[in-house]
Amino acid sequence: MRVTPVPFDPALGAVLDSMPRDESAEPAPQSVTALRDSAALFATPSVAEVVGDREIDVEDLTVPGPAGAPDLEVTVLRPRHPTAPVPGLYNIHGGGMISGHRHQDTPRLADLVEELGVVAVSVEYRLAPEHPDPAPVEDCYAGLRWMADNAAGLGVDARRIVVMGGSAGGGLSAGVALMARDRQGPHLAGQLLLCPMLDDGNTTVSSHQYADRGTWRRATNLLAWQALLGDGAGDPAAEVSGYAAPARAGDLSGLPPAFVEAGSAELFRDEDVAYASRLWATGGQAELHIWQGAFHGFDVFAPDHEVTRAALAARRSWLRRVLGLATSADAAP
Repeated sequence: MRVTPVPFDPALGAVLDSMPRDESAEPAPQSVTALRDSAALFATPSVAEVVGDREIDVEDLTVPGPAGAPDLEVTVLRPRHPTAPVPGLYNIHGGGMISGHRHQDTPRLADLVEELGVVAVSVEYRLAPEHPDPAPVEDCYAGLRWMADNAAGLGVDARRIVVMGGSAGGGLSAGVALMARDRQGPHLAGQLLLCPMLDDGNTTVSSHQYADRGTWRRATNLLAWQALLGDGAGDPAAEVSGYAAPARAGDLSGLPPAFVEAGSAELFRDEDVAYASRLWATGGQAELHIWQGAFHGFDVFAPDHEVTRAALAARRSWLRRVLGLATSADAAP
């Protein structure tokens, strides 16, 4: 497919140009190790460094995994002096389901805990290809089940839990929301899907536009889906679960309100727009933001850019609305 990519915002393009670039040929299965090693080069601040002297308590816990599977590690961040049960955020990290770890999202979560007064739980799930589908999504669902079952002890209002994540974490969040609907719980107040990885087909225009530039390119995306799904990846005739690739889910009705965002200059743009459109087609609720000129993960790599500030404000606004949280304007006399 011959395509012309949407241009990057000039300032965001400069950020991309300053980042290390992998010029290797098409990734092979053994490239997963190299990808993990490359991701590790981007230093993640420790939880203690992120939290600092903020009024946030942090606790690492081991909780039950899926039946017959290993236990899960989770990190809980909560306000130090809550006065009543508060909303909860259940976070799933990104990394294409082949890399990453729960602590990489601590900066994002600590900001939300501090500003909104919520409790956040971040889960560590098994990664492909060592643990292909359904291991990642089943781990994430088990962690959500634990959070809901133990909401009182966590200081969480079980009726106000949002599942959230970026990239693969966004795709897994969508899969967990589908599972929660089909398995009659836990109840979810919303799903916050940040540039979610939803479609193993890789047939959209945007999936072809960013083969050569960006933080997550077409060849790496194909590798990640193959690691998760094996030979079924991208095959429309294969029996692939909608929990693993939510774009394949036949029925998107009865799902909690969704916030869906992506950059206009990233390969997930079109599948994310299509997912929001399908939610609307069922009469469901979806708030869609496509940020002009933004690349995949722009908020992480360009935290001080104006587009990032706008995106963060939109996310907080949506969370306040779906969770029934007061705004500063509400508190004014």
